[in-house]
Amino acid sequence: MKEMRLPAWTSTLTWKATVFITLMCCGLAALLGGLVHSAMTRQTVGTAREKALTKLERTIEAYEAGARLPRGEGIDPVGLPPRLRALAVGGKRGTAVGEHRGRAAMWAAGPADHGAAIAVSVDFRAGERTIAELDRAILGSSGLAIGGTLLIGAFVVTRITRRLHLTAQVARRISAGDLDARVDDSPRNKDEVAAVSRALDTMAASLQRRLEAERRFTADVAHELRTPLTGLNAAAELLPPGRPAELVRDRVQAMRSLTEDLLEISRLDTRCERVELDSYDLADLAARTIRASGTDTRLEVLSSLRVETDRRRLERILGNLVANAHGHGAAPVTITVDGRTLTVTDAGPGYPEYLLTTGPQRFRTEGTGKGHGLGLTIAVGQARALGATLAFRNREEGGAEARVTLPEPAAPGATAPPRRRDEPPAPGSSAPPAR
Repeated sequence: MKEMRLPAWTSTLTWKATVFITLMCCGLAALLGGLVHSAMTRQTVGTAREKALTKLERTIEAYEAGARLPRGEGIDPVGLPPRLRALAVGGKRGTAVGEHRGRAAMWAAGPADHGAAIAVSVDFRAGERTIAELDRAILGSSGLAIGGTLLIGAFVVTRITRRLHLTAQVARRISAGDLDARVDDSPRNKDEVAAVSRALDTMAASLQRRLEAERRFTADVAHELRTPLTGLNAAAELLPPGRPAELVRDRVQAMRSLTEDLLEISRLDTRCERVELDSYDLADLAARTIRASGTDTRLEVLSSLRVETDRRRLERILGNLVANAHGHGAAPVTITVDGRTLTVTDAGPGYPEYLLTTGPQRFRTEGTGKGHGLGLTIAVGQARALGATLAFRNREEGGAEARVTLPEPAAPGATAPPRRRDEPPAPGSSAPPAR
């Protein structure tokens, strides 16, 4: 059988609070209404019963004295309830609500001679009207009370949920990279929601300070390394030709590349990179990247467009993806151009699970253990600067796939996009892969 599921909105706090308040109000109204109705009915019926019994006493005295009894009273009058007559014939007195001449009446009956019953009736229409009016008043007041309580409860719960939604939005903005986002809940609020909001603000401020310190440290180290590396490179050039000199120059070049990568990551972390846009053909850019890489990389063009992009940054992204495919994957490595999408694939073992889950992490590599884990990190940062989407996945037929999707052009008449991308990316638009 198909499982029945409630709509998603029924799981919200507002819905749950509304249902809870409604059930509590209805239960309380039913309890209080039942108690009031029961007490008022007992009082009204008790008063009518006393009147009927008093009238029965006078009627019995008149009957025993041989006086003439009023119409509708006396021995077995018309309309006497059968159950009450049976009680009276059995030798007991009692009362019961019934009808007399089509009107509500309170009957009182007692035993008489020869197995008969002597009975009288009292008009009970006023009592029935009183009970009916009381019931209507209970229903009306209960409805007003429930409605008023729901309105007040919905207002209070909505204020709380609105603050919770704001806190969740700020948390998502912080996750997307906007470390300046804060809830800034009112100091007058002292409840648990305010405590959560202030804890989130404190966490964001602490995280921002730590990340800024890390970025400054990375930038300072990279800058400080530049000077001794320049001198070391000059000294390496003075070494006599030979295998030792080649090894020294190779390691110096590797250190220079690492230093430049650290500086680039530092600039990308500050989100103050200037994007120089111009019109380029994507197939030409892909071919240029392959030539610059000096690798055996195939190019497949399904369809090519001219797009407004930053050539240097896009080539940097593709170059890092191609280098990663050759370094950690296996041939053949292919760049596929399809409209605004460029895909780099290889036939290797695929991306590690952590990368698909949390995205590239600097200084973390798996598989062959080659590299510093900075190539894909730089590619993600450059894609973010371009406003592009960079997604990673493992293909079903084997191998890794990195897909770069450039943003759509602005609509005619729309404001031109800013040259500087220092704002945090929108969720899902350009961020490290979430898979």
